[in-house]
Amino acid sequence: MIIGLSNADKGKATFRGHLAICRVDHWVKNVFVVPGTIVALAIDRSVARSWKDIGLHVVLGLLATCLTASSNYVINEVLDAPSDRRHPTKCLRPVPSGLVNVPLAYVQWIGLMVASLVIALQVSTSCAVTMLILWIMGCLYNIPPIRTKDLAYMDVLSEAVNNPLRMLAGWFMVNPRAIVPASLLLSYWMVGGYFMAIKRYAELRHLAHAVAAEYRKSFRAYTQEKLLVSIVFYASAAMLFLGAFIMRYRIELILTVPFVSLVMSIYLGLAFTEDSAVQAPEKLYKEPYLMAAIVLCSVLIVLLLFVDVPMISHVFSPTMDTADWAAPK
Repeated sequence: MIIGLSNADKGKATFRGHLAICRVDHWVKNVFVVPGTIVALAIDRSVARSWKDIGLHVVLGLLATCLTASSNYVINEVLDAPSDRRHPTKCLRPVPSGLVNVPLAYVQWIGLMVASLVIALQVSTSCAVTMLILWIMGCLYNIPPIRTKDLAYMDVLSEAVNNPLRMLAGWFMVNPRAIVPASLLLSYWMVGGYFMAIKRYAELRHLAHAVAAEYRKSFRAYTQEKLLVSIVFYASAAMLFLGAFIMRYRIELILTVPFVSLVMSIYLGLAFTEDSAVQAPEKLYKEPYLMAAIVLCSVLIVLLLFVDVPMISHVFSPTMDTADWAAPK
């Protein structure tokens, strides 16, 4: 059942309020689409498309992803309004403030999704299907009776799954018929879980437990210790699956592991600061050390995706005869 607000919240609607619930400033998160495109080009260099076509598809695909994200943000803003009123800062959001006409917001929610699908179909059917799944995950996350955002651990995992979906979208912008390596998608999922769990940890540190539990039901089952344990799990799983992808598809990327670890370490460190930036990831660009580490890591990854380093393959080639391992006892 979709929950609306009272009539009092419908009388002061403004264009700015309806634009604000699209959270255009959060579109920066869709940068997670780009690695899918880059890795697809690096692994399958036989893709028969011109750079002009690829550029057009990337632009359209990014726009479709942003519109899908905004559709999910709209329903999130509407359905979270009752709990946002009990939050010290989120009570100022447009819906709790009465700046949004709720029935019109539902039209906005569906309209953004339809526009996204129309644009994504210009890229490929695979891209459009990915956008639809991304939208459905937003529905499962926000809409009762499932509403996974109220379930401990499921709130993190169901939100983090948007990461591999974005990667799939980026991949399908280049090669809509390819099968994406499962190890890469799982690593991307676990990295998303790592970031989301850190966000939850920072939120719990920022708010008193009683206030946090009143604002978000999942916090009733969380403690700082439990969230730290889950952060270790997500980080370990992410690196395990990343290692599997590297060993199978692009051994040169093993040189990037220390830099990936550096980014993850700096990000975790931010969670321990007062009013941590990880509570609002769209503002992380203000963290100079994190941004420097991300840029360095990204440049190295792109370079090693396209430049062969034969010595790396030689160093990490098997040094033991594994034929006996498969032999029946």
